[in-house]
Amino acid sequence: PPRRSRVSRRLRWSSEQNLPSPPPSPGLESQSVSQVLLLQKLSLLKLTALMDKFSPSSKQGWSWSVPKTPRKTKESGVKGQVFGVPLLISVQQTGEPLPPCILRALVYLRTECLDQVGLFRKSGVKSRIQYLREMVESDPAGVSFEGQSAFDVADMVKQYFRDLPEPIFSSKLCETFLHIYTYFPKDQQLVASQAAILLLPDENREALRTLLLFLRDVVSCVDENQMTPTNIAVCLAPSLFHLNTLKRDTNAARSGHRKYSLGRPDQRDLSENFAATQGLASMISEARRLFQLPEFWPSRCLAASGPTQDSHSEELPGPAAQPSQDEEEEEERIRLQLNTQQLLKEAQEKDPDWENHLGLEHVDLSFKKVRDSCLLWTWRGSVEVDAPQHELLHRLLREHHLWEENLHQAAVIQTLSKDMEVYRYLLRGRGHSLGSQPLQEHLLLRTWQSDPSSGPLFLSSVSTERPAVQVEGVRSHVHSCLYLLEPTGTIKTRLTHVCRTDTRGRSQEWYSRVGGRLLASSLLSIRDSFSSDYRETKI
Repeated sequence: PPRRSRVSRRLRWSSEQNLPSPPPSPGLESQSVSQVLLLQKLSLLKLTALMDKFSPSSKQGWSWSVPKTPRKTKESGVKGQVFGVPLLISVQQTGEPLPPCILRALVYLRTECLDQVGLFRKSGVKSRIQYLREMVESDPAGVSFEGQSAFDVADMVKQYFRDLPEPIFSSKLCETFLHIYTYFPKDQQLVASQAAILLLPDENREALRTLLLFLRDVVSCVDENQMTPTNIAVCLAPSLFHLNTLKRDTNAARSGHRKYSLGRPDQRDLSENFAATQGLASMISEARRLFQLPEFWPSRCLAASGPTQDSHSEELPGPAAQPSQDEEEEEERIRLQLNTQQLLKEAQEKDPDWENHLGLEHVDLSFKKVRDSCLLWTWRGSVEVDAPQHELLHRLLREHHLWEENLHQAAVIQTLSKDMEVYRYLLRGRGHSLGSQPLQEHLLLRTWQSDPSSGPLFLSSVSTERPAVQVEGVRSHVHSCLYLLEPTGTIKTRLTHVCRTDTRGRSQEWYSRVGGRLLASSLLSIRDSFSSDYRETKI
């Protein structure tokens, strides 16, 4: 149809001109967990200095600090599967901070509806919006928006962000963003916003990135939809900042009670609305720059650390002379073998250092805080699989596509022996089609044992480097990864997974809160791939 072709042509221009992938300069998504920690410390210092300098209260000795998370008087139960569900719960369940159905709605608007005049400004039909909400809640994984009104879908998206338990800018930092766009000079607003964004919880920051890049696509079609950054901001700022839904207590902090204002709004409300609108408009215009590394990040740290920086190369020091590539690869194989022996012990040990963690049903989950320079915990999960151990090992080695939903590409790069190879695979998250999420690459040296007479069956992997293999997207660093297969019957196997992986661009807190749940979900996907119903859906 003519309308769709116009949108597609405009989107191709938008993607080429505005949303390159990967981004032209380094971003947070390529930084290791230790670099993210340093970035957050520098961001806190920078933002504190700017707040002290530009706040009108600084002359009275006022100083800014990151506000504490407001105490919740009682647990607010999650009423549905999508609306009102915290971003953290969503990322624990799906690996994405925004639910797949909301991402699907954004993709639908981006590919089909960007030429609709007044998108996000014109209201949808209330009854149809309610129908969409019910459809999303009843079948989040299978819902389709094809044929739906653009304005109904856009209003549903607005309601999703409005119904979040806290603003996408977080309860802790929402007022800080308003402060930046109220008091800061324009030439300082970008760097201050970058610092504040780096202090957001990871799930909030990733959701905000997805949304802002999507909104930048909307305004790139301004000639057709007549929606400028300011027009969009006027429509969305109340939902994103949760304006007029919170009131201040005596300490001028936000509380969780709805505000019913009588008469005209006070000057502070007007100032907040203006700051939210101007701030959101600016962030839409600067969406790409907002998520690049800020100017206060030392230039010596700009390059993302490669896997060799995080590896345990110091454990086996090489000779004084520069080792050849063959010697380096041989040392790498030795390290993998030593690492595998250690992991096999850890997979079975009852060490008190392993702490049980609440996981998913049917998965035994625990973690261990390792005392070394790496900030990551080691996670361990186990599940019973209805399959013989040889069939399960083959599934792990050669049928990755049957249990990894986001698998984009997978290939054996180099066969080193009958039980060792270099393996590369790419994961494509749902946000990739919105230009907000790079491909996640894993380049692994892996070994396995398939003969039960030689010991337990296993598959063990660590990250490796191969000069001939160019990085595509962001390369994760796998410190250690082991699958241990133990028969519990003729056709049943106990599968244990021990893993310590830095997927880049996230804080230690994210891995602590999310890593275990994602490992458990992966184990359940492997288990379920042997059910007939699951196989039919993957074909």
